[in-house]
Amino acid sequence: MFAVHTEDLRKEFSLKKGLFERRTAVAVDNISLTVKEGQAVAFIGPNGAGKSTTIKMLTGILKPSSGKAQVLGLDPWRQRSRLVRQIGAVFGQRSQLWLHLPPKDSFELLAEIYSLDKKSKQYKSRLEMLIERFELAAFLNTPVRKLSLGERMRAEIAASLLHRPRLLLLDEPTIGIDVVARQRLRELLAQWNREEGLTVFLTSHDTGDIEAVADRVILINHGRVIIDDTIDGVRQYGAPPSSKNDGDRSEIPTLPALEKVLSDLFTAK
Repeated sequence: MFAVHTEDLRKEFSLKKGLFERRTAVAVDNISLTVKEGQAVAFIGPNGAGKSTTIKMLTGILKPSSGKAQVLGLDPWRQRSRLVRQIGAVFGQRSQLWLHLPPKDSFELLAEIYSLDKKSKQYKSRLEMLIERFELAAFLNTPVRKLSLGERMRAEIAASLLHRPRLLLLDEPTIGIDVVARQRLRELLAQWNREEGLTVFLTSHDTGDIEAVADRVILINHGRVIIDDTIDGVRQYGAPPSSKNDGDRSEIPTLPALEKVLSDLFTAK
């Protein structure tokens, strides 16, 4: 089964132009892609490329202007209430934890939201495992507002996994985190993908995140997919043509280092 499947997914916004005119801005331009369950995918691109807009459509927050999408076999905007019970989402600049409460209390509130049986052995063992894996015990009873950014992000990701999601969507999860905390988060995400078969859909500008977590890279620019390849393929051979390309590689740079490939593409006019 596919975790994510889109066909010509498109999102347009109507913007004001002067006092009486409006113009149409295309944020996502007919994206078609498929992600198998259990894959770890880096969905990347420069600022304004359409990454966050795509994730918002996949989670049902935004409705597309046209095209189709299925996430875990469900329509994100028509079956959102069923979908949210099967996915986890972490946004680097937004918190699902209550700032004035400790993570422990936030976990209990989230368990109520997801209708989890807090007295069951399954829930207790899951919570204990998350606390151990993400090393939360030292600050489990500390208000979230007093945590470092690295501690908060570990608690955020643990909270997103509490209800056993099949798909985890991460939007810049390591932004602003120190080097040590960033590396620990990468290791945890890779471990969860490897051991539990969790599908990971990650956006990041950090090539370290991409190489440590993902086995596939989808790079978009101006709302269109321009690279879709394995991490090794991008690193060793540069960017192959996308599935909709006619096969001409002349416009795509062939560079040995992943960071150089991404740097050149992000700064290209």
